[in-house]
Amino acid sequence: MNPPPVALSIAGSDCSAGAGLQADLKTFQHFGVYGLTAVTCVVAETARTVRSIEAVPPAILQDQVELLLGDFPVAAIKTGMLYSMAHIVAVSEILARHPGIPLVVDPVMIASTGAELLQPDAVTAYRERLFPLATLLTPNLDEAAALAGAEIRSEAEIESIARRLADEFDCAILLKGGHLPGATCADCLVHPREGGEAGEARWFRGARLDTPASHGTGCTLSAAIAAMLALDEPLAGAVEAAKDFLTEALVDSFQWDGIAALNQGTRLEREL
Repeated sequence: MNPPPVALSIAGSDCSAGAGLQADLKTFQHFGVYGLTAVTCVVAETARTVRSIEAVPPAILQDQVELLLGDFPVAAIKTGMLYSMAHIVAVSEILARHPGIPLVVDPVMIASTGAELLQPDAVTAYRERLFPLATLLTPNLDEAAALAGAEIRSEAEIESIARRLADEFDCAILLKGGHLPGATCADCLVHPREGGEAGEARWFRGARLDTPASHGTGCTLSAAIAAMLALDEPLAGAVEAAKDFLTEALVDSFQWDGIAALNQGTRLEREL
């Protein structure tokens, strides 16, 4: 049996397993990709609240990433919660030495509960150190607005801001429009104007689903894109497959008494 492709998630650990490394591993498994993890923070959280965050020392984070990249044929990398300037710099120093590996950056800043997941001085490190290394950046509306310094209130503004960020950071941008009011959720994929794939924006639209299981949607989407890139799928196809998977995970979400979670299970588990 041939071994599967390998993807690495560099992110925080969510004890409720709805987001972070746990969500990424479940997503990688779904796509038949072997998942590796480098832990940035241990987070006591559920979909309801973020109670506490304990950061892993940056030197230990670097040891994890260096060891994994040295021993495994990593075919794609995604980053999630990096938390501080020191952690972003630690990761960027290593990833800069591996420019051939596709990198999906989910610029985690604020949890769905409203809790801050990124220290204020870390945004500069994002901009100057990590974003220029990315293949794809996947901000939501709030994150894109913070990065661009402008409100986003329409699809036209989504595309305009996505193009501005793509040119600024010289990477593709998938700006997620799920927080925009309306019956349809629309995400916009653009490339830098100077890139070989520059051209019309690619829109991915879907009906808004009435479900409380929103915790971990950003992590799951970016992990699914990374998994598809590890499988050598072109970027637009990777985004489309990831969007379809996220829709399934939302439709099949779990609900207990007052709390919900995405279902990132395998296709076999869904059929059963």
